[in-house]
Amino acid sequence: MILFLTSSPCDDNVPGDLPIPCILDARNGFVDALKARWRPGTRCLIVCAAPDAFAHNDEMRDTFASAFAFHGLTYKKFDLLDARNERDAGKLIDRSGFILLAGGHVPTENAFFARIGLREKLAGYDGIVMGISAGSMNAADVVYAQPEEAGESIDPEYERFIPGLGLTKLNILPHYQMVCNNMLDGRRLYEDITFEDSIGHAFLVLVDGSYVLEEADRCEVHGEAYLIFSGKMMRICEEGGMLSLYGG
Repeated sequence: MILFLTSSPCDDNVPGDLPIPCILDARNGFVDALKARWRPGTRCLIVCAAPDAFAHNDEMRDTFASAFAFHGLTYKKFDLLDARNERDAGKLIDRSGFILLAGGHVPTENAFFARIGLREKLAGYDGIVMGISAGSMNAADVVYAQPEEAGESIDPEYERFIPGLGLTKLNILPHYQMVCNNMLDGRRLYEDITFEDSIGHAFLVLVDGSYVLEEADRCEVHGEAYLIFSGKMMRICEEGGMLSLYGG
């Protein structure tokens, strides 16, 4: 399996004649890295985060299909997996050479992944898997479901560590440039909540445009990234840079 874990791979700077909301973000060599591993004419599949949000899911599929075509990433078909066809999950996965794990609300997506047995169905998968935001977070063996919505950080029933897909040992936290100053339930999201949750745990924090590439026996982070561990945070990679986490 080749694994791309992104914060967001989207670039809003769309050429004026292209009728879609985004293209792929070429920073930090992302598009080139994906192209180098792409199988022309592959069949693609998006696994959705909100299984019942049909209109949103259809729009997302159409956007990514157009964005991939714009960059010359040719494919046979862009399929979509949500509540409408979840009984066909195994067949859709088996015939796909590229799988995109969508962004959204982490626990909601996690529950859908568990419902369709995605962890088991991806065991031994040898194509490309790309996570976006929540999809990157849920790719972990044990997911850190960073509180996001009002009430989650103070709810004693909210589970912050939940089983994931087991594709990586990394716990990704996306969109740092957007949420670093957020307040949640009267507390600072990072300094008061996430740092506290990092006692004994390591979180890899990405900004949009940065990503992790895992393949074979190596793992690299590309672009601006930070490490949080046991209540402390440090920058480990700069924009335009690459850091080998292991192998290579």
